[in-house]
Amino acid sequence: MHILFLGDVVGRTGRDTVAAALPELRARLNIELAVVNAENASHGFGLAPDMARTLFAAGADVLTLGNHSWDRKEIIPYLAETPRLLRPLNYPPGTPGAGSVVVELPDGRRALVLSAMGRLFMDALDCPFRATAVALAKYRLGTSVAAIVADFHAEATSEKMAFGHSFDGQVSVIVGSHTHCPSADHQILPGGTAFQSDAGMCGDYDSVIGMEKAGAAARFWRKMPGERLQPAEGATTVCGTFVVTDDATGLATRIEPVRLGGRLSPAMPVV
Repeated sequence: MHILFLGDVVGRTGRDTVAAALPELRARLNIELAVVNAENASHGFGLAPDMARTLFAAGADVLTLGNHSWDRKEIIPYLAETPRLLRPLNYPPGTPGAGSVVVELPDGRRALVLSAMGRLFMDALDCPFRATAVALAKYRLGTSVAAIVADFHAEATSEKMAFGHSFDGQVSVIVGSHTHCPSADHQILPGGTAFQSDAGMCGDYDSVIGMEKAGAAARFWRKMPGERLQPAEGATTVCGTFVVTDDATGLATRIEPVRLGGRLSPAMPVV
């Protein structure tokens, strides 16, 4: 299976660029499952229903959220009625929405996609390791589902690596989101799970993690609250991860970064 994961979509230019680029990426890389983290799509904070619909229409099979899940209140009823829009599964019981979904592909194969959020330097949530283990216990990779994709939305690289090694061999791919900077540690772990600490953002890299430089830098200089941060709206780099899995086992055989447009050096797998 050919899988594409795109990192945090930031602001209007990020979502417009992703909406324009995703159909071409799906065709160019023969993508069968596309997962997009969209928690920063609305002015850098949250996701609105119309924006989710646009990304679904462009070819996203599943959208994931994170610590900004609730920044746009109108997403709450939409989340509750849209199974392919995920908030982290380790929110407490009773939280609207779900943290995992099984997607059926056109050829009849099924793929499990799940979202979990770390706890180091993040909101105090239930344990993402235990919550993920509970979710995975319901499925068997390579039999009940052909692939399993996990978006681990976390700040600390150590927590992301520990998460990756904890579930190595149980899922097809674990990709980190949240830090907005693509890491260079893409690899297939010893048990066969593809891993990358962070896919990077789909946003303007002439910025401070996608936000206009002046306002963001001023907060570090003065340590005082200022105006609400605004997304940078220069040229967007679409950042993500491309993974190929074995049809028999569901484990990964290939992982490569995807970087298209904007300021970062390009990276495009050859298929």
